[in-house]
Amino acid sequence: MTSAMQRYKVLAAGIFSLLLGMGVARFAYTPMLPLMQEQAGLGMGTGGLLAAVNYFGYLGGALLASQIGSLKLKDRLYRIGMVVAVLSTWLMGVSDSPAIWLISRFFAGFSSAAAMLFGSALILNWLIRHGHRSELGIHFTGIGLGIAGCSALVMLTAGTLSWQVQWFVFTAVACVLIIPALAWLPSPEETPYTRSGSALVDAPPSPLFLKLFMAAYFCAGIGYVVSATFTVAIIDHLPGLAGKGNWAFLAIGLAAAPACINWDLIARRTGEVNALIMAAVLQIVGIILPVFYQTLWAAMLSALLFGGTFIGMVSLVLTMAGRYYPTRPAKMMGKMTLAYGLAQIIGPAVTGWLGKITGSYTSGLLFAAGAMVIGSGLLILLRFTEQRRRRSCQDSLTVCTQQSS
Repeated sequence: MTSAMQRYKVLAAGIFSLLLGMGVARFAYTPMLPLMQEQAGLGMGTGGLLAAVNYFGYLGGALLASQIGSLKLKDRLYRIGMVVAVLSTWLMGVSDSPAIWLISRFFAGFSSAAAMLFGSALILNWLIRHGHRSELGIHFTGIGLGIAGCSALVMLTAGTLSWQVQWFVFTAVACVLIIPALAWLPSPEETPYTRSGSALVDAPPSPLFLKLFMAAYFCAGIGYVVSATFTVAIIDHLPGLAGKGNWAFLAIGLAAAPACINWDLIARRTGEVNALIMAAVLQIVGIILPVFYQTLWAAMLSALLFGGTFIGMVSLVLTMAGRYYPTRPAKMMGKMTLAYGLAQIIGPAVTGWLGKITGSYTSGLLFAAGAMVIGSGLLILLRFTEQRRRRSCQDSLTVCTQQSS
C-alpha cells in the first residue's frame, strides 16, 4: 500500500471513530431530545442534566488523557471507548428510566473523549511520524458528518418509529461504524523518531500562554455546548418554527463537515490564534441571531455559522496542542479539553436552569454569547502575548522553541 493510500485509510479510521463516538454516541441525543420530551416525558431540566452528565463523562476521559503518556495504553483505551459508544447508545433505548439514561450519557461522554482525544492523538502522532502535514482538518470532518447523519436519520424515522426504536436504529448504525474505526487504525509506534530518522521533540508553551489558552477554550466550551445541546429544542420553541429544529441541526452538520479543512487553510495564512479569533466572532453572531430574529432564515444562518466555526476551533486547538507535544500528543489535548469539558458540564446545567425559570432558552443563548465575548478577548490578549514573546526572542537573538501560533 502506498504512503498516500495508508494516510487516507488512517484518516478514514478517525472519521469513522468520530461518526461513532461523537456522532451517534454524543450528537444523536440532540435531535432526539424533542422527541423524548414529547413521547418519554423528558423535562427541560432533566434534559439539561443528561447533557451535563454526558460532559462529566467526557471530562473524565479528558482527565485520563492528560495523565497518560503511553501511546499503547491510549490505543487500548481508544478501542475500549469505541465499544462503549455502541453499548451506551443501546442503553438509551432499553428503558424509560432517567437513572438508566444518566448512566448511558456518562459512558457516552467517555466514548466521545476516546474518539476526540485518544483517536485524534494517535492519528496526529501517526501523521507526524510518517512525514505528513500535521493537520486534523480531514479527520474532524467526521463530527460534521455525524451531526448531519444523525439529524437526517431522526428526520426520516421520527414519523414512523418510536423514540426507543430510533435508539436501536442508531445502535445498528454504531455496529457498522465500529468495524473500520478499529480495523483501519494501526497500532502506534513508541520510538522517539519519525520514519525519516528525525527526533520527535516536545516544545511546551509558556505557563502564561497555557493559562490564557485554557481560559479562552473554557469560554469556547460554554458557547459550543449551549448551541450543540439545545439547538433543536430552541428552534422548535420559537413562534412558527415548531418541527424545524432538526433542519437547523442538519445545517450545522453540513456546515461543520468541511469547516476544519477551511480553517486549516485560513490558519496557514493568518496563524492559528488569528483564525481562532475570527471563528469566535462569527460564532457569537450565530449564537445571538435567534434572540433578535425569530425567523427560519435567522435560525438557519445561525446554524450554519455555528456549524462552520465550533469544530474549526476545536480542530485548531487540538492540532496546536498536539504540535507542542509530538511524543505525547494527548497530554496538552487532555489539559485543554479539561477546560472545555468543565464548561460543557456547567453550560447545559445553567441553561436548563435558566430555561426552567424563564420558560425559554433566550437567557441561555445570551449566557453563551457572553462567554464567547470574554473568550474572544482572551484570545486577543493571547495574540499580543505571543507577539511580545517573539519580539523578545528576536531582540535577545535566542531561538524560540515554542511552536508558532
